[in-house]
Amino acid sequence: MVDWDIRKLQILRTLGERGTVTATAEALRMTPSAVSQQLTNLAKQVGVPLLEAHGRRVRLTDAARLVLRHAEAVFEQLERADAELAAYVHGEVGEVRVAAFSTAVPALVVPAVRALRTAHPGVTLRVREAEAGEAYELLAAGDVDLALSLAAQAPTAADPRFTRVPLLADPLDVALPRDHPLAAAEGLRLADLAGEPWIFGGSGPWSDITRGACEAAGFSPVQGHSAAGWTAILAMVEAGMGVALVPRMAAVARGGVVMRELGAQRPVRHVVAAVRKGGADSPAVGRALDALRSAAAA
Repeated sequence: MVDWDIRKLQILRTLGERGTVTATAEALRMTPSAVSQQLTNLAKQVGVPLLEAHGRRVRLTDAARLVLRHAEAVFEQLERADAELAAYVHGEVGEVRVAAFSTAVPALVVPAVRALRTAHPGVTLRVREAEAGEAYELLAAGDVDLALSLAAQAPTAADPRFTRVPLLADPLDVALPRDHPLAAAEGLRLADLAGEPWIFGGSGPWSDITRGACEAAGFSPVQGHSAAGWTAILAMVEAGMGVALVPRMAAVARGGVVMRELGAQRPVRHVVAAVRKGGADSPAVGRALDALRSAAAA
């Protein structure tokens, strides 16, 4: 029987995700030579090749994928063991490290912190602002316990490393200058604004969301200006430079901007939390998720 080494399996999994020994070493805070040595030893232990050259990178062999398919169940069970042990030793006490995207921090995480202080003072949140790519890297590496992102940027539900928890369907409202002819129009539809200059980022998730929502309404938005931050976007709307879709949880009141709902067919963006498989069994993580759900419901 093979003498399995959890650390070597973690290195193999990380290499499968990162694709190079150098990137794996950086992620695990190891030297490239140490990564190579550990994987060479693992291949000797299991008696089959685990890596094959693929251009300048390496990729997992079928045997390596077989090993990891079984290893994922082991990782999940160890996560559950950590959670149960923490519950045994500390009960509902502990620090939960959270990575969250910028608009989720004031809208969801801060209210959760306040709720936990009142209802479960033994549970504390340590917050790190991070976009989805970084957040899931931190979660996979064990550097955070919980990640918040848009569902479109989250790993799929089939990813064996994580459990996804739906939090919020955040409506997208349209921001108009206060003196816009349609600012007070009844039954405003997104299609009514097809001829307007739109303000959104040149690339990235918000660009995709804006374009996707407008195309679903039957038109391709003409980008009048490019900006990524909500302060800049709303300032330009206020100045009459264009219109913009704004998620409700990101909206900030400005005197010269009217926020209009778009009715039953309004677009939404979905916000999810994710934990490592088995991690939700931790009492502290469970309380943090409960607090985030309550913040989302409010």
